[in-house]
Amino acid sequence: MKVLIADDHRLIIEGVKLKLAELDPAVETVVAMNLDELDRMAATHADSLDLALVDITMPGTQGHQHVNRLRAQAPALPVIVLSGSEDVDLMRSLMEIGVLGFIPKAYSPDVMLSAIRLVLAGGIYIPPLLLANAQAQGWQPAEAAAPPADPARGIDGLRKLLTERQIDVMRLLSQGKPNKLIARDLGISEGTVKIHLAAIFRALNVRNRVEAVVASRKLQGL
Repeated sequence: MKVLIADDHRLIIEGVKLKLAELDPAVETVVAMNLDELDRMAATHADSLDLALVDITMPGTQGHQHVNRLRAQAPALPVIVLSGSEDVDLMRSLMEIGVLGFIPKAYSPDVMLSAIRLVLAGGIYIPPLLLANAQAQGWQPAEAAAPPADPARGIDGLRKLLTERQIDVMRLLSQGKPNKLIARDLGISEGTVKIHLAAIFRALNVRNRVEAVVASRKLQGL
């Protein structure tokens, strides 16, 4: 599992790294502490990243332009914003450009980890209080992903919904390999395989592993 952490505070970066290790002991992180590094890391690692955790107020940022740019560079990459603010309008704006999680920095590390698990499984994380306030204003969050791809379109259509690592998991899944062997072949934990499978099921619009195997074997180019 590979995660991009973009924040200008070393203490926060190290704390996030420690918490991510609870999700997957073999997690790999790439770090960006300013906008130039964020652009460079996104360009270099976009195809191999599973998640991006991005500070909304890094030095030199103007609003959420850097988040917009990251979304354009890596449209299939799940992005969670870390924010020192609990502003409802800010949260709404970010969700409307495709951010899948909004975590105030005042929240606990355990909340962050739960939010990451939810997003990696194909969901959206919005703090309950902010969601209630937004809904009181008549706003509802969009779905976490685009409509399921038609398997007949081939693997290229799924690349808009899945990361390259998730494509790798799906390829091994189509070969009939169990989670343990998939984890061993890719050098990741079985827990991470399960998280990726949840995203794959959603992208293929299937309910279980058997349906996923059948659907993946029909994909052109896999």
